[in-house]
Amino acid sequence: MFAPRTTMPWPVVALFTAGYLAPYLLPTVVGRLDAGLPLSATEAGAVGSALLLGSAAAGFLLASRVERIGARTLARIGLTLAVLGYGGAALAGDVTTVIAGAVLGGLGSGTVTTVAATRIAAEPDPHRVSTAGLLGVSALAGVVYLTVPHLGAGHGQPLAAIALTALAVWPLTGRLPGRTAPAPTRREDRPRLPRLRAGLVLAAAMPCWSLVQNSLWGVSGRIGLTQAHLGEATVGVVFAVALGAGLTGVLGAGMLGARLGRAVPIGAGTVLIAGCVVASASATGPVSFAVGEIAWNTLYPIVLSYLIGLAASLDPRGRWAVLVGSASSLGTAAGPLTGSVLSAWAGFPAMGLVLGAGLLVVAVPMTAVAVRAGGGSPVAGTVRRRGGVPEPQVVEIPVVEIRVDGSAVPLRDAYGTAGPRPAGAAPGAGD
Repeated sequence: MFAPRTTMPWPVVALFTAGYLAPYLLPTVVGRLDAGLPLSATEAGAVGSALLLGSAAAGFLLASRVERIGARTLARIGLTLAVLGYGGAALAGDVTTVIAGAVLGGLGSGTVTTVAATRIAAEPDPHRVSTAGLLGVSALAGVVYLTVPHLGAGHGQPLAAIALTALAVWPLTGRLPGRTAPAPTRREDRPRLPRLRAGLVLAAAMPCWSLVQNSLWGVSGRIGLTQAHLGEATVGVVFAVALGAGLTGVLGAGMLGARLGRAVPIGAGTVLIAGCVVASASATGPVSFAVGEIAWNTLYPIVLSYLIGLAASLDPRGRWAVLVGSASSLGTAAGPLTGSVLSAWAGFPAMGLVLGAGLLVVAVPMTAVAVRAGGGSPVAGTVRRRGGVPEPQVVEIPVVEIRVDGSAVPLRDAYGTAGPRPAGAAPGAGD
């Protein structure tokens, strides 16, 4: 018998979308900061890195505090910071205020993402919820990429889109739970992180994986404009189509589920992404640029959805999901600056080769963690050994004592003799 599918937690999906929108819009944010403010390409990339660094810092600070503070309260704080930070940066004209607003907005995005990651880990099927969140953020980012080029020049439009998304998600926070755990009074009262080795390996590998993705993503707009010789509107269309292809990939990952486990999608998918990174960075024309970006954006959210599910499976309270996500944000934060420095030093094609080689190296430990943690979602009624193989869960049945009045040993006369009795003889009758 198959268990009925649970209702999709749409407030969590909306929080995921609002929290991840800033990284998805990074190319247009960095490109417009470069074009609309007195900043060089490297300086604009550094602003993007500062935004994402604020997001990572929020995750590390709040990873173990969501239950004590309350998901509803933290989500509202994060959305408020995002509205004020991104909205203020969109309206500001001087560089200092824009940077301060971007960092404040990054703190808000990180807080919202932390709440979403914690709630996703608490779901019976984390992969299904993370897939829905990736669908939402990919679709919304695609709409923004199609719309922003027609709204005029300036740095404010993509930042305003992030702020308005946070504002729109605010009403859904009322359906999130409040505080569910008291603050521990002693250090020994704090529950320890499970699967420590696997979690640490994944947390160490994810910054490198994310750094590669966002090093390319942060300079993809410049590759399209300067190396592939496209206009801004055309680059926006390519990005929108690429994100649409990502929607298709995420839908495929959702339908595939755990049939292949997690190790194959994560390992093989990362190797394929490495090839796409090299191809996209080497593009010199519209066709090669579009093919590289579309193929890469199709694979990236698929692998990311399995990585989110893997981190969530390591701890049902969501602490590893938040810590791994925050570690990933460190790599994401360093991505724009790394891509800008590498491309300025060696050119886009050489940058692609370096990034692709880095992905091949980091694919090994991530795949190993996926193998040890088990391929699919745990089956109800089982727990996992260290190797990831389900074993029956031992359930203790309490023993209840019942006091009986009188003698516990029946009288000898209540028993008859052994053997057959004559017909009609009553039990216990004498011979």
